[in-house]
Amino acid sequence: MNEKRIPLSKTELEAIASEYPTPFHIYDEKAIRENARAFYRAFSWISGFNNHFAVKACPNPTILNILREEGMGVDCSSLAELVLSERVGFKGDQIVFTSNDTPPEEFIAATRLGAVINLDDIGHIETLEKSAGLPELLSFRYNPGEARTGNVLIGQPQEAKYGITTDQVGEAYRRIRDKGVKRFGLHTMVASNELENSYFVETARMLFELAVKIKRDCGVDIEMINMGGGIGIPYRPEDSAIDLSEISRGMQKLYGQIIVPESLDPLKIVFECGRLVTGPYGYLVSRVRHVAHKYKDYVGLDSSMANLMRPGLYGAYHHITVPGKENMPPGRTYDVTGSLCENNDKFAIDRPLPEIEAGDLVVIHDTGAHGYSMGFNYNGKLRSAELLLRDDGSVQKIRRAETIDDYFSTMRFPGAPVSI
Repeated sequence: MNEKRIPLSKTELEAIASEYPTPFHIYDEKAIRENARAFYRAFSWISGFNNHFAVKACPNPTILNILREEGMGVDCSSLAELVLSERVGFKGDQIVFTSNDTPPEEFIAATRLGAVINLDDIGHIETLEKSAGLPELLSFRYNPGEARTGNVLIGQPQEAKYGITTDQVGEAYRRIRDKGVKRFGLHTMVASNELENSYFVETARMLFELAVKIKRDCGVDIEMINMGGGIGIPYRPEDSAIDLSEISRGMQKLYGQIIVPESLDPLKIVFECGRLVTGPYGYLVSRVRHVAHKYKDYVGLDSSMANLMRPGLYGAYHHITVPGKENMPPGRTYDVTGSLCENNDKFAIDRPLPEIEAGDLVVIHDTGAHGYSMGFNYNGKLRSAELLLRDDGSVQKIRRAETIDDYFSTMRFPGAPVSI
């Protein structure tokens, strides 16, 4: 069991909401920093260990700068994420660029920044070579197909659009070797929000063994293994958190058994976790607009799927707390909904909660990754502000809420002058 706590009291949240109208996402800086440090301690045996935070999880420059200060790099998958990372201060091999269906201009940008480029397809060798030239260090994303199983969020590997196949591995590395690439990386990403420790140990085994095979078959020494991301967080109170120390011990044992005897030591090992780093330390704070009694009981919030789409998209669970009523028995069962004109605009279905009234604050947990970042403007909904709970207890606005003028700013109205 993991206890779902809010780092702020009802009184503190009401004070924040009086200055920054709900809904808003708020992130806990102290907890994010402590979690980042614990991650690095767990893998301290690895020379040059790094986590390249997946920018897509929480693309806010203030959050990225906190992680930069804690020694993390970034993993980017688009031009915008590359530009954002550059503006925050990331450079060179602090940036890993892993994209798919990549246009030439994104390869050019990644090359200009000195990013480690991680190719998703064997055909991208030619695109990269023609657009930006091949770098000294180049990596491939590997898709193991039926050799591994995925999970509900990412799907089965053989159905995924990502990565080179087992049959393509030898050809891919020989081709870039013959074209003058001198240094080589290997990456995979086969699960998302996985909570089984052994899954990641077995992923390390797969990559270590593949690195040995590449050396034997191609005469290529892999110098960097990218374990990808996918390490989950306990969204449900009954879930157990992942044990990074157990994963690390398992990987270290395999490293001694597989990598060292093949003279591939030292081998740099990195991750690209996003959810694990910030996910548990973000909260969507909303206020109850209506409580409706129809065929079911509904709690209608001033936020919607536009602010947090995971429950509507995946049926994902996010825990809900009603500040001030934490110790009250969950005596009622509600669907907790937003105001989109879509029936899947629900944060929870048949959720036991204490008696709720219009005007109550509601806190939705674990929105620090893939929360705000997956938002949208359907129905003309405006995206919320993002706030940071600082180490000293103060609150800083790190992204303002959208306005109606923002929503209309890219449109041309009949008779209006052309200015877009």
